[in-house]
Amino acid sequence: MYHYTESGLQNIWLENGYVIRQTKYGKGVSIHDVDGLHRSIGKSLAMKPHLTGCELRFIRKEMGLSQSAMAALLGTSEQNVSLWERRGRIPRTGDRLVRLIYLEHIGNNSKVRELIDRLNKLDQQKIEKLYFAETAGKWKEAA
Repeated sequence: MYHYTESGLQNIWLENGYVIRQTKYGKGVSIHDVDGLHRSIGKSLAMKPHLTGCELRFIRKEMGLSQSAMAALLGTSEQNVSLWERRGRIPRTGDRLVRLIYLEHIGNNSKVRELIDRLNKLDQQKIEKLYFAETAGKWKEAA
């Protein structure tokens, strides 16, 4: 078995799917379908009850997001994402949202991500007054 620490995670072991070769610099490892392996690791992590900081970093990098981009997506600060990754204490809501976004990411379905992006844009707008009108016994926001 091969201890796959190159992932940034200490708990990943490969039963097969790799070749160890002797090079003039020592032993080298060639892993078959690294992208598929990382997708499988990410999916397993997303199905866990709670992410560790290293697992959050792995998932963030798999989605191609910087800490700043992840923070913007989650509606928090870059410093919070950094702390979560280093200390491993991720708020439950952030943890769940990251796992949901990742599962959507690997499924090539962008509905959740689009909704979050729309909510983030709405957060930027300032709404001072909301107007409502009753029509045929039902209340609705006035146009």
